Amino acid sequence: MPTVSAHVARTLARHIDHVFGVMGNGNAWFLDDLTRSTTARFTAVRHEAGGVVAADAHFRASGRIAAATATYGAGFTNALTALAEAAAARVPLVLLAGDEPTSGPRPWDVDQIALAAAVGARTYTVGRADAAATCVIAIEHSLTYRVPVVLAIPYDVAALEAGPVPDAPEPALPRPMAPAGPFDAAAIRDLARHLADAERPLLLAGRGAWLAGAGEALGELADATGALTTTTALGRGIFPDGHYDLGVAGGFGAEGAMALVREADVAVVLGASLNQFTMRFGELFAPGTRVVQVDIAPAATHRHVGGFIRGDAALVARALVDELHAIGAAPSGWRKSVDVAAARTYETGPADGMAPDGRLDPRAVAHRLAGLLPADRVVVSDGGHFIGWANMFWPVASPDRMMMVGTAYQSIGLGFPSIAGAAAARPDAAVVLTTGDGGGLMALADLETAVRTARGRGIAVVWNDAAYGAELHVYGRQGITEEPMLIPETDFAAIATAIGAEGVVVRSLADLDRVAAWTAEPVTDRRFLLLDCRVSASVVAPYQEEILRVNRTR
Repeated sequence: MPTVSAHVARTLARHIDHVFGVMGNGNAWFLDDLTRSTTARFTAVRHEAGGVVAADAHFRASGRIAAATATYGAGFTNALTALAEAAAARVPLVLLAGDEPTSGPRPWDVDQIALAAAVGARTYTVGRADAAATCVIAIEHSLTYRVPVVLAIPYDVAALEAGPVPDAPEPALPRPMAPAGPFDAAAIRDLARHLADAERPLLLAGRGAWLAGAGEALGELADATGALTTTTALGRGIFPDGHYDLGVAGGFGAEGAMALVREADVAVVLGASLNQFTMRFGELFAPGTRVVQVDIAPAATHRHVGGFIRGDAALVARALVDELHAIGAAPSGWRKSVDVAAARTYETGPADGMAPDGRLDPRAVAHRLAGLLPADRVVVSDGGHFIGWANMFWPVASPDRMMMVGTAYQSIGLGFPSIAGAAAARPDAAVVLTTGDGGGLMALADLETAVRTARGRGIAVVWNDAAYGAELHVYGRQGITEEPMLIPETDFAAIATAIGAEGVVVRSLADLDRVAAWTAEPVTDRRFLLLDCRVSASVVAPYQEEILRVNRTR
């Protein structure tokens, strides 16, 4: 007869096609049935945090919920940082974990429900009679509120017989939030009139607009208004026409592009939370800009917002297009009067790529790689000082092809396992990781996972500056001792080669020619490629300079 764990495995497999994790005492029965009795695929990782990270990246790359699994106790606590990141980033996933027996904790058990709640995840505990229904409720909660959930199996019920697996109902998910009532209708009409009258309209879209499926409607709104467009880092590529797109708003943006943003007289923000980095710490818009935010949040998320419409970004954008057509509005000619390509230009460093200290300038490396990396790529980013380089120099086709796992919680060390989730979600695309040496060392256990899962589709770019760059630039400048901020130079290329990848030490721009040759090879004939880029710690990313400038004035 099926066990409680079998009920969980088979019910999850009806809604989730991929599970990532590490086997232990608390989830052994679950994984046994999942692999024997379902079509769901299990991918082993080497650290429990990696399982949650991979499930997180899988959703960001595909829009399909995935699951992670860990045992109780140390397995669960190992996963907490990644669970906190998923909660902060509003990423739905299920963490299937073993838990203490129903009779009470053993000496090695901890209060996992309290720990999960502390980082923003709700726990659902299955029993002998309700395992299937509880699974569906957990999935429903995760997808409805866009948060991770923990699905716990008490140790003493995991292997109990539970009878035939019932047909649990499908998760009931909410419909897109439509603007409703006379106040919303009036707000949409008023915004449409302001857009019709605007001389320099601007649209800013974020990840929320992508999740709402607003891309097509945003393109029509941009055309109807003649607006320039810009996005958050997680919204890159959402506008169908990139000719008039200024790139990423905030500290990752080019100075010329951000100067144009400040010229806007009407700015509409759709599905973007307007955090301090997007808003350039309050300097993104000029004081005279009329800023209207469209979001499903209960209220505006920044004090510079002058108008707020609560609703799904796609539905509101469509309503604005219809209203503009109804009043016969003509598009502004602003976007055709400016040189967008010139405004988006970044400083790329010396022509030979070398910084004054004899190491590579990371800007030159990133610029050179932009023309060498596979065009059909998904970019995954660890956290650290280097995060600006990919956002500045490597364009992506759509928001689901750029994910920054770790930045919501300000974490490093989640990069290598992100590759496994993205590779599973996008089996035909190249997966490119950008990571630092500090985060790379922290996640080293799952370099093996990355090499095994992505194989010839995977590239890791390690920005090896022998330092924790963000700390060095922020605190080193304040006179704090630098010794704890430094890392003995690590040969990542050699480590990668030992694991079965191809490792290349990059000390000159010419060393990057291997990427062009690698890209031209058949995927089945090549190995995972790791570029160990020996870059200078003296080159500070523009967004980091912005943070330093703000901190000096406060």
